[in-house]
Parts: sequence; structure tokens; C-alpha cells
Amino acid sequence: MLYVITGPPAAGKSSWIDARATARDIVIDLDRITQALTGPGAPAWNQDPVAIKVAHRARYAAIDEAVKHVGQVDVYLIHTMPSAKWLARYQRHGAEIVTVDPGRDIVLQRVRDMRSPALLAVATRWYAQQSKRRQIGKATGRQASRHW
Repeated sequence: MLYVITGPPAAGKSSWIDARATARDIVIDLDRITQALTGPGAPAWNQDPVAIKVAHRARYAAIDEAVKHVGQVDVYLIHTMPSAKWLARYQRHGAEIVTVDPGRDIVLQRVRDMRSPALLAVATRWYAQQSKRRQIGKATGRQASRHW
């Protein structure tokens, strides 16, 4: 099964996966990939532009290969804000989309306490996007996605 885990920075997406994935499963997490590609002492949430660019390329390659194996292993993929194009791609692979969101106040406090201040903008953008999706959902009669 392919699980696509969405949610704002510091929401607990990695913790959600850690509570469910087994050692045999594939976990594609940009933070883990970036850390694996950087030298000793690099911060866990490294936002260096070069490191992120290289990690994104590795992530895309990992996604392309992992979706070929969803019948053999579970694949857990963190994608904070997937576009409609990415969501459609994931859905073609039968993905279960899971949103992890403990709430705006908790997320913003966690970012302030533990993460780069630059991630405040990402969290704010994530909540603005969710607000727009809820408005569209109300206008078209679709149900809002579930909250974890």
C-alpha cells in the first residue's frame, strides 16, 4: 500500500509513520534524505538550498522506484503540500492520503521551538491552502478531509 502523509511542518508526520512502518517498509521523507546526504553535524531539518535540491532529486528517484513495489511492501511518503497533479499521480497508484494536523497553534509553537524560522512561512502557507480547499469543498458539496 502507498500511504501519502501530508500536513504542515512539525505536525508529527514522521512520528505517525514511525508508529506504523516496519523495518521492511519504504519510508520516503525529505528530511531523512537530506540528513543522509549531508555531513556529520548537519541539523536534522537542514534547509540548505543545495542540500535540499540534491535531496529533492533523490526523493523523486525514490518515489519512481518505490511505487513499482507497493504490492510487495508498504510505502510511506511524506509530501507536505502535494499539488493536484501529484495527488492525481498518487491516487493512480491507489494511495491512501493521510493528513496529520494537530492544529495551527500547536504546529506554530513546535516550529518556533524546534525548527528553522523559515518553516513558519511554510506552515502558514499550508494552513492557507487548507482553508482554500475547505471553501472549495463547501462550494462543490465535497466533504473535508479527515483530521488526525
